[in-house]
Amino acid sequence: MKKRILWIALAFVAGFVLLTSRAGWNLSRWKPMAGAGRLWSGPTSVQGAGLTSDEVNNIDIYRSSRDATVYITSTVYRRSFWDVYPVKDLGSGFILDESGRILTNHHVISGSNQVEVTLPDQTKYPAQVLVRDRADDLALIQIHPKKKLPFLKLGDSDKLQVGQKVLAIGNPFGLELTLTTGVVSSLGRTIQGGQNEQPLEGMIQTDAAINSGNSGGPLLDSQGSVIGINTAIYGPNGGNIGIGFAMPINRAKAMLDDYQSGKSFRRARLGVTVVYIAGDLAQALDLPREGGLLVQEVGNGSAAASAGIRGARELVIIGNAQVGVGGDLIVSVDGKPVDRQDAISRALAKKRAGDTLELTVYRAGRKMTVKVRLGEAPDDPA
Repeated sequence: MKKRILWIALAFVAGFVLLTSRAGWNLSRWKPMAGAGRLWSGPTSVQGAGLTSDEVNNIDIYRSSRDATVYITSTVYRRSFWDVYPVKDLGSGFILDESGRILTNHHVISGSNQVEVTLPDQTKYPAQVLVRDRADDLALIQIHPKKKLPFLKLGDSDKLQVGQKVLAIGNPFGLELTLTTGVVSSLGRTIQGGQNEQPLEGMIQTDAAINSGNSGGPLLDSQGSVIGINTAIYGPNGGNIGIGFAMPINRAKAMLDDYQSGKSFRRARLGVTVVYIAGDLAQALDLPREGGLLVQEVGNGSAAASAGIRGARELVIIGNAQVGVGGDLIVSVDGKPVDRQDAISRALAKKRAGDTLELTVYRAGRKMTVKVRLGEAPDDPA
């Protein structure tokens, strides 16, 4: 009798194993085999029922960063025919150190008679403007808190990759401490429409939702480090359509370093407009296939003009593109080969007015080195 029961049990187990193996399950590892449904590889460090590791990462970053993200109200007094009235503008910023220094966009506080910062605990402080960098739409302001404040760590925007996850925290439309997530959609963008309509170069493009009121807030990587300052959006009526732009944090570091060392900040300027070309387009213009930055215009009286950099002499149409030709092709900047549109702006981020920038240019069929003593970006680009 016992042997009969044992054989029945063994037959049941064998049948169950056969059935589950045909269904695609590998019992020894407790996860589906190929084509057998959603993968599950056992317990992870994810906290909370039903949360993925990416969701936990989002939550952790939000919790660790929200207390260092602030709400900025700037007030300008304007005169009508009858009286003087206040106009308020809203924006965001983030705390750089425990003493209350805050980084934001210049356009958030531009022209303001009063700047007020509201911390996440709703404590309000008047703010003093320490440094303005109109050319890159940046500003450093200071509050004087009664306690030490949490602050954010700065990352390295030069290491960003397209497709990398990013998170934005800010106060869109006055909705405080809103988190959105996305990826780096592109790098090295040049956009028009910054402060006084001057172009902003080398911008990070992201699909993380950025709206009015997000300006000046932090763009964070998956480690919670600031890699950009949310600055502008592309969309109808100020609404988000998945195209936002952030100023790389490395562009702000020169300003912050100079302030920290007690120096007067002087943003460097080369004075050229360029377009990146390579491959078939470069060959079609009888230029090296490796390409580089083809100079379109050289500003009158600029550092580039003083160094003899040449701009385009005529316009040609190749395919759907109109390109100025006949100017210099910049193939390397300070010894580094040019491989993207923002190669010059990235180099200038580490320079000050009066420093030297070494350019290798392709001109009339040969390469030559040109050393440029950099000028100073105008305080008011308009």
